[in-house]
Amino acid sequence: MNLLRSSGAHVLAICPPLLALCASCASRPPSPPSDPVGTVTTMLESSAQAWNAGDLEGFVDDYANDSTTTFMAGGHARYGFDWIHSNYARQFGPDAVRDSLRFEEFAARALGTDHILATARYILYRGDSITSSGPFTLVLEKQRGEWRIIHDHTNADER
Repeated sequence: MNLLRSSGAHVLAICPPLLALCASCASRPPSPPSDPVGTVTTMLESSAQAWNAGDLEGFVDDYANDSTTTFMAGGHARYGFDWIHSNYARQFGPDAVRDSLRFEEFAARALGTDHILATARYILYRGDSITSSGPFTLVLEKQRGEWRIIHDHTNADER
């Protein structure tokens, strides 16, 4: 009987430190990005720099390299990183004329811990003249620690 009381006392004495240890080891749920607008702005500014430098690979690097990545433009859905890459590759050829790119009107919000919904406006320009512009919506997903575009819906303004 004394043995049981002694063992019980030892167990009770050990429990609080064990519980504290377990609580500190438990993984905390991931939190949403603290600055989704900043995340998207940084990504798109880097993308515009790659475009303006003629760096196709740098420009398309923000897209998820996946067959389900969606690109919507001109009233049609296109699927896959390969389609996106080949679509833009035409504008990066040796004889291609590519206007300069900038982005404006950034807005974004976290959709949970691993997704961001973003809107902005692209502006293609040559000198002081805007050659094309329009709003777009992106859905980004955090993949292996990096934000990647999994859906791009781009609209061109009427000219």
